[in-house]
Amino acid sequence: MFKNSNNSEDSILYRHGDVLIGHIASLPVGAKKGVGATLAHGEVTGHSHRIQQSDAVQLWVHGSELFLEVKEPSATLIHEEHRAIELPQGLYRVWKQREYRPDAYVEVID
Repeated sequence: MFKNSNNSEDSILYRHGDVLIGHIASLPVGAKKGVGATLAHGEVTGHSHRIQQSDAVQLWVHGSELFLEVKEPSATLIHEEHRAIELPQGLYRVWKQREYRPDAYVEVID
């Protein structure tokens, strides 16, 4: 977990392998409900970054952006190759790590 020194809750970031999760104050207008509790699929390994208690969260999608709402006091983010992370109740934006290639930026394949 990383926290900016201004003590704002919106500056809290969580890194879980190639996934970055940042606390946000509100969802963007027009966000639509997503399905499941998987934040990123592992195309190569078959592993995924996912919330263990799927009923404790709601995914939201706005264009190509992914958001996570933790509705319970906390939820556990798990992956076979990383230590579990407890996320407190709240709203989060989810980013998948990208890498530069001469022709484009692409999401990292796990």
